[in-house]
Amino acid sequence: MPPIKLSQPVHAIGAIRRAVVIGNGFAGAENQCIGLVRALGLSQRLSLYRVTRPRGGINEWLRWLPVYVHKKLSAGIRRTYGHSRFQITVKDQDLMLFPADRVGSVGVWQFSPKLRTSDVLEADAEEIATMACETYHKGGPLLVVASGRATIAVASSIKRLAPEHVFVIQIQHPRSRLDTFDLVITPRHDYYPLTPQAQEHVPWFLRKWITLREPPGRHVVLTVGALHQADPIALQSAASAWHYELAPLQKPLLVVNVGGPTRHCRYGADLAEQLAASLQNVLSSCGSLRISFSRRTPKQVSNILVRKFSNHPKVYIWDGKDPNPHMGQLAWADAFVVTADSVSMLSEACSTGKPVYVIGAERCTWKFANFHNSLRERGAVRPFTGKENISESWSYPPLNDMAEAAGRVIEALGERGWVLQP
Repeated sequence: MPPIKLSQPVHAIGAIRRAVVIGNGFAGAENQCIGLVRALGLSQRLSLYRVTRPRGGINEWLRWLPVYVHKKLSAGIRRTYGHSRFQITVKDQDLMLFPADRVGSVGVWQFSPKLRTSDVLEADAEEIATMACETYHKGGPLLVVASGRATIAVASSIKRLAPEHVFVIQIQHPRSRLDTFDLVITPRHDYYPLTPQAQEHVPWFLRKWITLREPPGRHVVLTVGALHQADPIALQSAASAWHYELAPLQKPLLVVNVGGPTRHCRYGADLAEQLAASLQNVLSSCGSLRISFSRRTPKQVSNILVRKFSNHPKVYIWDGKDPNPHMGQLAWADAFVVTADSVSMLSEACSTGKPVYVIGAERCTWKFANFHNSLRERGAVRPFTGKENISESWSYPPLNDMAEAAGRVIEALGERGWVLQP
């Protein structure tokens, strides 16, 4: 489809006052988009769209397909075989949203602590592009922020259909033509495959299949870790909201965030046993200990920690029910222990400037090992051995990826002749 055209001329200068987030249904990706929109001051004028895939049954084997192909094939399977044999469902994951970006402002999320699937629109590139064009003269240019592989086709199509009316940012490297976006924001470790160390580990006959072949250009913003919503205003609000529960706890408060194994960071019950033993060793130097699991945490991992600590008077284990204490714990913790698999949880913890201990980093490979090396070089993390005295604090320059990325967005908008108007 060719670009959408209007009868009225497009102004050379515009003020961006609204934003659209294109999500993929996973909080880790969508939080990065919303965090950036918050940092730009546009959370009061944010709409969330989502690219959804069919789920369940045979669909779990079709996730490698492009989204539009997957949907067509899924529909064909339903017509041919019906619903009983190949169950089709849509992933339903609530997204945590935090207060607006300015103290005292009344943001749309202040009265909606969770955004449920029923509140989210299906991402349609043509509809969003048409909306951007038809409302341009009244609402100004539209900022579009997307993250996740499933969103790449939608975001690039919006840019192609309404190039003079939108500014499209893709978070995480799209591994495709970067010129189809106005800006790409991605961690430095995504470019690890181009380093001499990585090339040594890739057989020569496979190197042409490595998707990143060129160094970052001027429209690529490199970060240390993942973007997130844990900015100072959000942490200040969370500290206030969780004051009654967390302020009375004995200090120092050690918060343990447990993720789950990934393809490049494998572990199981063995790491859980190691973590449990190390926590037992440091308990005497802790005033309080709080443990949280993610959706990815295997039962064999969580069960070990629950069995070891559920009856300990110093230890609280979150049961996964609302309200989620994550932001409150980020605000009130004196130190963190984080499993090495989660770039997001480590990025959030390292943005506080408080001690962060990592367990399992030696199990990470490829670009994720490179990420851990970068955190250690900055002095942001230390390995968790069980020999630590948690009452002894240490500090480092907090990760400031969000502010730096927001600054680059404002610069790029200026190059287009546009300004940000929160």
